[in-house]
Amino acid sequence: MLDDFLIRAVLAGLGLAAVAGPLGSFVVWRRMAYFGDSTAHAAILGVALSLAFSFSIYAGTLAIALTMAVLVTVLSMWGQAMDTVLGVLAHSALALGLVAISFVPQARVDLNSYLFGDILAVGRGDLVWIWSAAFVVLGLLAWRWQRLVTASVNEELAMAAGIDPRVERLVLSLALALVVALSIRIVGSLLISAMLIIPAAAARPWARTPERMAAIASLVAALAVFCGMASSLYLDSPAGPSIVVAAALFYAAGQAFRRN
Repeated sequence: MLDDFLIRAVLAGLGLAAVAGPLGSFVVWRRMAYFGDSTAHAAILGVALSLAFSFSIYAGTLAIALTMAVLVTVLSMWGQAMDTVLGVLAHSALALGLVAISFVPQARVDLNSYLFGDILAVGRGDLVWIWSAAFVVLGLLAWRWQRLVTASVNEELAMAAGIDPRVERLVLSLALALVVALSIRIVGSLLISAMLIIPAAAARPWARTPERMAAIASLVAALAVFCGMASSLYLDSPAGPSIVVAAALFYAAGQAFRRN
């Protein structure tokens, strides 16, 4: 019989997998991987503020992630070079977060769990946060799906159809911020982007439509959760990184199978 903590861990991982598929597909299509890293790195500052002022980790990371998403979007609209802006903000936010967290004594012991995740420590309250955020993100993507796909494929075509690509970019940025906030306890801030990119990259060669790619990516992410949790249980390896390794193995296996 499985222990309760394992059931909660799997449910948390499946919550992440549900949104990693469709959102990760847009990250791959729009080449927003570095943006995901920037938002995830900034989440450490949110952790430091949450612990310092004794409020919810999810609320703190969400506030900082949303601030980063809006800031990057605004700077890009002002004509700043996106790769430079992301590079400056990502490393500055991570460094500031690590400095800030060093002044919070109770955070020093738990720093690894925020960097690499601690899915086995997920509680019932965490599940409520995770699945609530997952439903919000999935609802947002379903509502804007066709507009987001059109803006991702061709921005000129989107503008001709009356779609503002900047608005769709902001929608994706806000969705990414939500996913970062819900993922911090699962795979940690340093591995969130991997769970967005790897399942989507694994699904891409097998999909002929955007919808199929999103579905296959979610399936790969879910299988990675099960396999990663199993390997963590039997090999006593860290759960979050094990999930990412499992996703990478699915990607590698898919590439090898297609070449043969």
